[in-house]
Amino acid sequence: MKPDKIIQGMKFYNVDCMDLLKETPDNYYELAIVDVPYGIGEDGRKTQSRVVPTEKWKNPVAKPYKLGNWDNETPSKKYFEELKRVSKNQIIWGANHFIENIPQANSSCWIIWDKKNGNADFADCELAYTSLKTAVRKFEWLWAGFRKQEPENRIHPTQKPVALYKWLLKNYAKEGDKILDTHLGSGSTAIACHCMGFDLTACELDKEYFGQAMERITNQTRQQTLI
Repeated sequence: MKPDKIIQGMKFYNVDCMDLLKETPDNYYELAIVDVPYGIGEDGRKTQSRVVPTEKWKNPVAKPYKLGNWDNETPSKKYFEELKRVSKNQIIWGANHFIENIPQANSSCWIIWDKKNGNADFADCELAYTSLKTAVRKFEWLWAGFRKQEPENRIHPTQKPVALYKWLLKNYAKEGDKILDTHLGSGSTAIACHCMGFDLTACELDKEYFGQAMERITNQTRQQTLI
């Protein structure tokens, strides 16, 4: 399958990830890092604060996110079977919401992202299942609404910080590893992979989010190249 976009050698597909996965050989990627739908309404249908920035945080350049329906349900067991088939190891955000769908999900290494949210209506932490054989680890990074530590606007309601993905790559990937992201979203994974020198293949089904991510990734990688 031909990529829809190639940026700095990274390959991006505006397709259903299952279409790409079924064409991928076994164990092709060393590591899959995915942030799939949790099935809890983070697309804005149930959590309006994710769609319209609140007065509390007062960000003058913040723009509302579009309403969606992509977070109505979690990925199927077939998706996780395919993910495990094509990648040697996996880091799966939000797995506490759908652990029953992940084959052989016993793990000694869960990752905790402590958002240091205080009294915000966001969850205090997010959890990621991993297939890795190490201890539980915690990453601390402020991400409460628009009080985030990264000086950049959000383009997606479930956008994660680039610093989180850099930390994951530093601790769980090796030089030369091929990385897979089946739900690109805002493109944070790609920016981190570019910074850290990793080969990335990524999918994003939503056409509008795909376009916004491509613009963000292009701008960020161009700036880093010029530095």
